[in-house]
Amino acid sequence: MFSADYMFNTGYLFNTDNREAMEMDQAQTAQTEEQRELVATLKKEIGKVIIGQEYMIDRILIGLLTGGHILLEGVPGLAKSLTASTVAKAIGVDFKRIQFTHDLLPADILGTEIYNQRTGDFMMKKGPIFCNFILADEINRSPAKVQSALLEAMQEKQVSIGDETYPLDEPFLVIATQNPLEQQGTYPLPEAQQDRFMLKLKIPYPNRDEELQVIKRYALEEGDGPVAAPVLNREDLFALRSCVNHVYLNEKIENYVLDIVFKTRAPSPYIACGASPRASLNLIKAAKGMAFITGRDYVIPDDIKAIVYDVLRHRVLLSYEAEAEEISAEQLIAEILETVNLP
Repeated sequence: MFSADYMFNTGYLFNTDNREAMEMDQAQTAQTEEQRELVATLKKEIGKVIIGQEYMIDRILIGLLTGGHILLEGVPGLAKSLTASTVAKAIGVDFKRIQFTHDLLPADILGTEIYNQRTGDFMMKKGPIFCNFILADEINRSPAKVQSALLEAMQEKQVSIGDETYPLDEPFLVIATQNPLEQQGTYPLPEAQQDRFMLKLKIPYPNRDEELQVIKRYALEEGDGPVAAPVLNREDLFALRSCVNHVYLNEKIENYVLDIVFKTRAPSPYIACGASPRASLNLIKAAKGMAFITGRDYVIPDDIKAIVYDVLRHRVLLSYEAEAEEISAEQLIAEILETVNLP
């Protein structure tokens, strides 16, 4: 038989453990709410400069919170470059813009080794890629060999020049803009390059009310308009990324993601090549980011549906039959969602 003292003591310890666990949960919840307030503050600061474009801003924040690169496609004048530079200013990190042109060389991006006649040695001159936040402006205005200069940096977060490999500082994020391929002087991005981007966004025109606000803010007022101020620092960003990484993902949601991705690889007269395993990883990361900025600490199927087009539209390669019948990647993704059972 157990003594009364033993039962009392163990019961006390059991209750204490429960209380400590509850206090830890409450502390974690409070910390998560603080992190979400940081995101709200960041969006408010960006909104001082960018009018509307909620879709683009939310997706860029998802990329920022998950470490995923973003590809923006749209006609000129939709504030793609301005949004990228504004986000960089608001998080207080180094920012550089690379203007991609037909005569750009890989060394103009990565850097090169220069011979020093005085010492007889080669010295390294680093290119603009050595920065926290890169805007690859009009990336499809340069040929494939220049676009491919970003591959190692975007995947391995390092750059190899000559016999040396140089790590890139964290955070490292590439936001690339591209014009629609129908415009003159554009080159399609190689498949390997497209796959490095977590999300590809198709930026729409602003609505009438938003464009009216743009006119009032930038055309009728004196000066260049408002400028974003730093409201986050690197430590805040790393803390946010850790919080997003801990968003709960049920096994049923994981299988839902796999069902969608594997459907893109099934034999189809309209799909020449399906999505890679990187698509599954990015879809899960992006869904966690979507859940976090929506105000939840767990992923639901609606998060997958909300972000799946941005993750897959550049990874589902269309066949000649699809192009001949003018079937888009978005249409094929929609059909896949209809055939996959919800968890």
